[in-house]
Amino acid sequence: MPLELVAIPCLADNYAWLVHDAATDTTVVVDAPEAAPILHELYARGWKLSHILLTHHHSDHIQGAPMLEAATGARMIGADADAYRLPPLTEAVAPGDVIPIGMQAVEVIGVPGHTLGHLAFHFAGAGLAFTGDSLMGWGCGRLFEGTPAQMLGSLHLLAALPADTRICPGHEYTLSNGRFALSLEPGKPELVARMKAAQTLRMESRPTLPVTLALERATNPFLRAADPALAAAIGMAGADELAVFTELRARKDRF
Repeated sequence: MPLELVAIPCLADNYAWLVHDAATDTTVVVDAPEAAPILHELYARGWKLSHILLTHHHSDHIQGAPMLEAATGARMIGADADAYRLPPLTEAVAPGDVIPIGMQAVEVIGVPGHTLGHLAFHFAGAGLAFTGDSLMGWGCGRLFEGTPAQMLGSLHLLAALPADTRICPGHEYTLSNGRFALSLEPGKPELVARMKAAQTLRMESRPTLPVTLALERATNPFLRAADPALAAAIGMAGADELAVFTELRARKDRF
């Protein structure tokens, strides 16, 4: 029986992600920007929350977690390296750990860059990856704590997952990220098609996420820093991947 996946809009542009395994009556939330919308969805569906997975310490991803834990008794799971700046954890994990949740073996991937202790959670059996503010829809997170080399390494890890993996980031940033991608390569057919599809979804008040890793590989400039065509498009023909990535991130910060 496949897992059920629900994107819950929170705050201005965040998502909390609910994952429900009916076979084991297990329900996970990845990140908790605010408690009320998550609790509303749980009650409406008759699901009992068993686990809270935290990708990183920023308040817009964790501030609802204590209330959720108090209301549901769910296990709080986050990075051991960031335990001092996360809500009190039931279980502290590190990159390379595997978390048994229901019938899933959830792989913990270290993805520093946006923050140093940032984690992604890969539900390999279900083809889902929860990437927080590392790999995002058509973009990547700002480098608040890490270096371009760290973020590029993190994106390499995520890009190596199976192409049909559904990527579930923490924000609805697809349209703004797409405008940046199109500013680099105006008229590129794959980008134009993705923007049209994303605009249609947003006009219907539907999420643009999750998105397949295959689509991200084909259209996300931050996963294409080694593509000679993109390097040439930004005036960096012949530059190495890290130099191109660093320039892309700097341009996005100013965009």
